[in-house]
Amino acid sequence: MSDAVGASTVREAKRAQLAEFLKSRRARISPDDVGMTRGSRRRTPGLRREEVAQLSGVGVTWYTWLEQGRPINASVQVLDAVARTLGLDHAEKVHLYRLADVPSVPAAPVPATLPPGLPMILDTLSPLPAVLLDAKYNVLAHNDVYRALFPGLTESGGNILRTVFLTPACCNPYQHKIDDQRRMVAYLRGAYVRHLDDPTWQALIDELCGASAEFADMWARNDVAVPVNLVKVVRHPAIGDLAMHLTMMSLSTSDGEWIQVFTPIDDEEAARLSVLLAMPEQERLRPVDEHRRRFHAVV
Repeated sequence: MSDAVGASTVREAKRAQLAEFLKSRRARISPDDVGMTRGSRRRTPGLRREEVAQLSGVGVTWYTWLEQGRPINASVQVLDAVARTLGLDHAEKVHLYRLADVPSVPAAPVPATLPPGLPMILDTLSPLPAVLLDAKYNVLAHNDVYRALFPGLTESGGNILRTVFLTPACCNPYQHKIDDQRRMVAYLRGAYVRHLDDPTWQALIDELCGASAEFADMWARNDVAVPVNLVKVVRHPAIGDLAMHLTMMSLSTSDGEWIQVFTPIDDEEAARLSVLLAMPEQERLRPVDEHRRRFHAVV
């Protein structure tokens, strides 16, 4: 594929994503939200296209073309007006600008070789579990504490999204609430627009959509977000559930890689993590192996 053809394909993919995104954001805004009268014959979920255009101060034809993904130019000022009408938050606004190819939005960073000292940095964070992920949630590197807490994830090809959405609840280390899952998918959606020319991204999304109805539904929502620090509950068969603060740190010199660090929420949880780390590896893994043999016929 030539550079020109490749660039054209990416632009077309962005326009298609832009159309889906605008439709989904328009559907979530009711006339009541913007002080408009709801007619008795209204069938459209959310606002109509002409209503978005009117509230944004743009032409109906222009907005219709924008939402249809036609190749038109959009200024920052006009997109700002549309973003205000649709009630976009900061992450959604940045996502809109990237899809519309607004020059003022920083381009995705050029992929760079990860600093060779990163594994050592992860090791120095011990006794806190720490992991390096790429933007697709693939596990790239980790310290020994993370391996003790998440033994399955550190095997070859470990991916947190596959674990969260495809692993049975009985042996899933992530005790996620639905809001946590939606947030993860929204992170992925926000990063996806910077990798539209990478077939491995679409392959992962197709795989997850095909294997998990939950993921497919969340992906179709077109929500976007940026990572935030929060509390996660992690389950290990040897000690049960651990409540941990999850701190996320992006690497500015890389192509979407980031570090996750888990910190026990209090002294009691820290003591329970210490108990796990003090166990010989065979003892830590015995409950995991027994569960697999008993319930999943894994020998």
